[in-house]
Amino acid sequence: MNLQQLGFTTFFDTQLQTLSIDTSTKLVGRVILEHKHSYRVLTEQGEFLATVSGNFAYHAFSRKDYPAVGDFVIIEQMPGEERAIIHHLFDRKSKFTRKMAGLEVDEQIVATNVDLILLVMSLNDDFNIRRLERYLVAAWDSGATPVIVLTKADLCEDVTPYLKEIESVAFGVDILTVSARTGEGMASLHALLTEGITAALLGSSGAGKSTLTNALLNTEQMKVSTIREDDAKGRHTTTHRELVVLPSGACLIDTPGMRELQLWDQGDSLNASFSDIEQLTENCRFRDCKHKNEPGCAVLQAVEEGALDAARLTSYFKLQRELAYFEKKANTDAQLAEKRKWKQVSKSLKKMK
Repeated sequence: MNLQQLGFTTFFDTQLQTLSIDTSTKLVGRVILEHKHSYRVLTEQGEFLATVSGNFAYHAFSRKDYPAVGDFVIIEQMPGEERAIIHHLFDRKSKFTRKMAGLEVDEQIVATNVDLILLVMSLNDDFNIRRLERYLVAAWDSGATPVIVLTKADLCEDVTPYLKEIESVAFGVDILTVSARTGEGMASLHALLTEGITAALLGSSGAGKSTLTNALLNTEQMKVSTIREDDAKGRHTTTHRELVVLPSGACLIDTPGMRELQLWDQGDSLNASFSDIEQLTENCRFRDCKHKNEPGCAVLQAVEEGALDAARLTSYFKLQRELAYFEKKANTDAQLAEKRKWKQVSKSLKKMK
């Protein structure tokens, strides 16, 4: 195992050169597992169970300041133990995020430093084009390249309708049709996952992510479950994010299934993912056209003529409203967090006097 195989590129090496580190006591590693601020870190010298240092925690004011699966960190091994302390977190070259589940308005980092986002959907009744639109918006915003992976091809007699539907919303995105059971299409997937590349598997429960991981590993390392026969929806199998190293030398991050992906700060990527609507907007009579009932609206005309799916426009409006709400709420919460941060700093300074 070497750092380059783990994805330690010049982007991270440049950062390393600016740090004053005693390499005799400290190591560079990659977070492969996270559980309540306890981490598994893989290095050239082996694997360590690690926690952040007190100084690290003191300067971490939100979840994004803590390590996540895929992050590169600097650790210090505890003498005579397979345990370590995390002292430094490298800047991330990419990150896939979503809003935290529930009412809390905060960012949850799903995977970092990823080159490819493998958006996994199964070719059964759980196929959902609206869900895919959400994943594409988040994937483009991550800084990684999305690739759509359609699984369970052996259970589908004709994939053509699925491909046509995806091509109508996923412009310029590669689509792979695979079957982990028969091996169909797996060669194309293997060709993407070469040494030094990091990919993250994202999709709903039962989409076949863990089965796909096992096929790529050629093991049964990831536990798998069958889908429910009554509605073709999957049972949750993977309960945590984990990075594994494939025989090819690539790194693969498997993630828990997400039935609902709530976006987090992806306004620009929304426009990119819905570029067909954005292009139509340029032909609207009014520059501030809302595409509701304005005269001369090119978007509504396209819907009437059948050139644009009405459901896609509805999805576009829904995602716009969702992002606008969370942006407003997040700005308010960020201001409160900043006040708490400086209040904490002020208290510390007073204690030092």
